[in-house]
Amino acid sequence: MSILNQINQPSDLKKLNIDEMKILAGEIRDAVLKRDSMIGGHVGPNLGIVEATIALHYVFDSPRDKIVWDVSHQIYPHKILTERKEGFLTPDGMNKISGYSNQDESVHDFFKVGHTSTSVSLACGLAKARDLKKEKHNVIAVIGDGSLSGGEAMEGLNNAAVLNSNIIIIINDNEMSIAENHGGLYKGLGLLRDTNGKAECNMFKALGFDYHYVEKGNDVKSMIDVLSKIKDTEKPTIVHIHTQKGKGYQPAETDKEKWHWNMPFEIENGKSKYSFDGENINDMTYQYFMDKIKKDNTIVLVNAGTPGVFGLTPDRREKLGEHFVDVGIAEEHAVAFSSALAKGGAKPVYLVMSSFIQRTYDQLSQDLALNQNPAVILVAWGGISGADMTHLCTFDISMVSNIPNLVYLAPTTAEEYMAMLDWAVEQNTYPVVIRQPKSVEHATKAPNKDYGTLNVYQVEKQGKDVAIIAEGSFFALGKEVCKAFEPHNIKPTLINPRYLSGVDENCLNSLKANHKVVITLEDGELDGGFGEKIARFYGADDMKVLNFGALKEFTDRANLQALYERYHLTPKQIVEDTLKLIK
Repeated sequence: MSILNQINQPSDLKKLNIDEMKILAGEIRDAVLKRDSMIGGHVGPNLGIVEATIALHYVFDSPRDKIVWDVSHQIYPHKILTERKEGFLTPDGMNKISGYSNQDESVHDFFKVGHTSTSVSLACGLAKARDLKKEKHNVIAVIGDGSLSGGEAMEGLNNAAVLNSNIIIIINDNEMSIAENHGGLYKGLGLLRDTNGKAECNMFKALGFDYHYVEKGNDVKSMIDVLSKIKDTEKPTIVHIHTQKGKGYQPAETDKEKWHWNMPFEIENGKSKYSFDGENINDMTYQYFMDKIKKDNTIVLVNAGTPGVFGLTPDRREKLGEHFVDVGIAEEHAVAFSSALAKGGAKPVYLVMSSFIQRTYDQLSQDLALNQNPAVILVAWGGISGADMTHLCTFDISMVSNIPNLVYLAPTTAEEYMAMLDWAVEQNTYPVVIRQPKSVEHATKAPNKDYGTLNVYQVEKQGKDVAIIAEGSFFALGKEVCKAFEPHNIKPTLINPRYLSGVDENCLNSLKANHKVVITLEDGELDGGFGEKIARFYGADDMKVLNFGALKEFTDRANLQALYERYHLTPKQIVEDTLKLIK
């Protein structure tokens, strides 16, 4: 009989003996693999934290005792044990829960969390609130997968150490980040592992924590023993556990980086259910830099713990050698580091996913733009998407394009992207951000090579009455909208703005002569975005402006086509809205 069938809430664990918990651990792993194989998700981190999660819920009393999960990479076993196992066992159930911590789903979750290094800070706040209210319960932060390298984790530890009351921090040390760990911090963790937690060099003790080491982090009894010992402690406490990422599934144990997160796959052999053949931007970018480095030894690619986003597999990183630097999960440091590299005469290119560039606003503004150092930043995956609310990539235009001195470029084709990239790397005047194309669209004519004369738009097709200014990844949509106007005897002007960070006053003024409406199409949030710059320019004129893009909201695993329709981002809707305005 299945043990998991008997677990409907965390308190049911207290009825089990150790042998039954070991059986349960295997059933939880099967459930994790079932969900991941069907809809994709985090594999290795969740397989490695199973026993620790069972022990946490056996010893503590959730939700009275509050467990805060960092980045949610390791939260699946917790969800299975907190009344959400159908999200792993049935196809219908899988669509009802997210892959991340979400207090709207369960009283056992306390925050929506998808970005890294936050759990200790959040736990500090919960613990302080508890103390102010004179309550008594445990507050536990679980952090791992390289999250300690994030600055906020260090800030949280610094504060937690002097809280002088109950706060327990579980450091899940599986010797990995998303890829391999980077930084001196992890040498210290390695020394603690090698000495069974007895090394004199112990940063946690130095900060003032009580410290406990568990070598067998994948052994339920070992975990229960140490957690029972420190339950209800009145001191800030670290429990450093050594676990195996991907435990119980051979492909994930063997290739930990690949199996950190994966698309749907066949459980039997780990083979992906999807094919990714054909041209892609990452291959083009990598080859460009490999060729460039042969001629210029000062080029260096900088990444903050997510090399897979840019197709930088271990073999590619090895070939790049000293020209690739992974700073760990530390996006803020990556921007400041890149700025200083540029100041020192190198040619840094920081590679970052749109959702994570949100973490760098102050560094973009102060460390980079204010100093006007010519670093280059490539932003991946920017645009409206059906992602979880914690990983939306909708906000980079409104954030980045409004910082002084930054030049934000949006290429429409692969050739234009490569030309912009080469110009950005070679110039030494501006910090330049480039929004990578989502897919490979080829140009029909050679792109410009020089983008140093800022904010000059490119008129791709001259028409009248209606002008369509379509940025980057929505330029193809602009072409479709042009065709959709043809049955209405309207031949629009189509413009590639190229620059998201400024307006071409000459171009916009020229449209006043024979255009009634200007349409802007942007693959991102409207509020504070590119289109609003155009609307503001025409504010005192008779020109009508229609801005099309995303509303200011956090969507959650929404159907992309449904979002486009809700935002009126289909050619039919755009034409209808325009005709209503003209009439």
